[in-house]
Amino acid sequence: MDHLDKVIDILQYLLPGFLAAWIFYGLTSFQKPSEFERIVQALVFTLIIQMPVTAAGGVLLWLGKWIALGKWTKKSELTTATIVAVALGLLFSYLANCDRCHKLARNLGITRETSYPSEWFGVLTKNVTYVVLHLKDERRVYGWPIEWPSSPQAGHFQLQEVSWLNGEVEIPLEGVDSILINVKDVRWIEFLKKTWEVQNVEEGIQSAAAITPLRRSGAQ
Repeated sequence: MDHLDKVIDILQYLLPGFLAAWIFYGLTSFQKPSEFERIVQALVFTLIIQMPVTAAGGVLLWLGKWIALGKWTKKSELTTATIVAVALGLLFSYLANCDRCHKLARNLGITRETSYPSEWFGVLTKNVTYVVLHLKDERRVYGWPIEWPSSPQAGHFQLQEVSWLNGEVEIPLEGVDSILINVKDVRWIEFLKKTWEVQNVEEGIQSAAAITPLRRSGAQ
């Protein structure tokens, strides 16, 4: 029984780290590493989790000198560790998906890397625009990507406002809401310039120029 109790204590100690790692890989596009690497990462998460848990236990025991908050037991420690693990997994997922930490590190000259799992994922995340997919059978399809694969080896593009391109001729797919294209059929991708933004700015300037003389004449 003593050995069983020790095993249960070890599992309770390590489980929050595995929970944080599970949340991280569930909310990001990173490939799951090998079992050994996952164990190491869970141990790292466990170490990080135990620091606020230990601090919280010390603070609550200190407050217990004046306010009766109950006993600090193994169950209390596990509950606190679970809450910290969930928060830590969500925080690391957010930082990995938005590239905030690596962007700061790049600005400081510490690294040239991004937090994205690959260049493929980073480029598709940052270039929010219409694309032209060049297929391996020489056809070209134009559209707005609403979903794309996290890896160039597997997955599908989902495009809306789809058209086939035949030379300079655009052939819209009438009545089609969206289309799925296997990434394995794509040879390369064009990211189009955001010409609609320039057009909106120009239209806004023209509208302002047309309205301004009227306001002046009204003031006179």
